[in-house]
Amino acid sequence: MTLPPASAAPPKPSDPRSALLAVRAEVAKAVVGQDAVVTGLMIALLCRGHVLLEGVPGTAKTLLVRALARSLAVDSKRVQFTPDLMPGDVTGSLVYDARSAEFTFRPGPAFTNLLLADEINRTPPKTQAALLEAMEERQVSVDGAPRALPDPFLVAATQNPVEYEGTYPLPEAQLDRFLLKLTMPVPERTAEIDIVLRHAAGFDPHDLDAAGIGPVADLRALEDARRSVSTVTVAPEIAGYVVDLARATRQVPSVQLGVSPRGSTALLATARAWAWLSARDFVTPDDVKVIAKPTWRHRLQLRAEAELEGTSADGILDSVLSAVPVPR
Repeated sequence: MTLPPASAAPPKPSDPRSALLAVRAEVAKAVVGQDAVVTGLMIALLCRGHVLLEGVPGTAKTLLVRALARSLAVDSKRVQFTPDLMPGDVTGSLVYDARSAEFTFRPGPAFTNLLLADEINRTPPKTQAALLEAMEERQVSVDGAPRALPDPFLVAATQNPVEYEGTYPLPEAQLDRFLLKLTMPVPERTAEIDIVLRHAAGFDPHDLDAAGIGPVADLRALEDARRSVSTVTVAPEIAGYVVDLARATRQVPSVQLGVSPRGSTALLATARAWAWLSARDFVTPDDVKVIAKPTWRHRLQLRAEAELEGTSADGILDSVLSAVPVPR
């Protein structure tokens, strides 16, 4: 099950939430049938997190990030991860300037607001690790000198779930840096018909201007939204419920590595953002349940025998959510 869209309760025109919901509507002009994924990306922006997108080729992952950047009036760049990609190709490097006889820093594509790391599992661990500092510290270090990345900074990394030849599985340390793992399913029949008819009518995914996609929000609206999310109330019972769920994942026999305390704080943060998008100023147990699988599915490491038996992280989380008592 993927992340469902947030409540569409009508907001006030001047409310920052209205701007965020307008972004989702604007992206829908180009991307059909992926409202849940767009909502997940907005939650990541609100929580200053990063997203791992998993889907087969042709499900509009690149178009989604480009349309989101255009609707927010922010910069975006795309990096195609390949086996020969070097860390400096992502973070930037020092280049010798013959005129000044000095080395100058040339920023890499990481210096952007929305970075699409396409097929991140096709590059060796050395290059994957180059993103760790950028994702966690919001900076890159070149020749020992730290250089701050712009704000907002979101990494949307994609990987193909059906092709494993020539890939390098992401290590647990890097998986844990992603706030959400969102699946991009093949659209339903009606949505796919809509996509085909749009292309037949001349839709060009490379021309966002022709699609009518323009800025409907800006960085100020995003900052206002982040401040509003920080005011969402979290009762002690909700915090205890999140911790109980995390601890329960560590007791499942088929799980080798359960959810860490970082995962607990991540779930609480995403639940607050979800509650805010749903026009509430407090978190409910249902908010936690809705967002638990996208926030935790990539943080569970299953035992090899469990994977051979077809056990999935989503299935384990369903069992945990059913077993742990819900606070009143």
